[in-house]
Amino acid sequence: MPQKDPCQKQACEIQKCLQANNYMESKCQAVIEELRKCCARYPKGRSLICSGFEKEEEEKQTLKLTPQ
Repeated sequence: MPQKDPCQKQACEIQKCLQANNYMESKCQAVIEELRKCCARYPKGRSLICSGFEKEEEEKQTLKLTPQ
């Protein structure tokens, strides 16, 4: 049986918040930050939910390394 994603609770809270606030992301920043904190506690690849944040971090690192 697959393990439950460790940050699933926070992801569900984001969905609830977005639905309650007409999908205005700005009103859910605190909940989004809680998910980021959860993702930071687990090694890369441990949480499928966190894969979007991991990709975002990789893109930021790539931009920092690319001369402009």
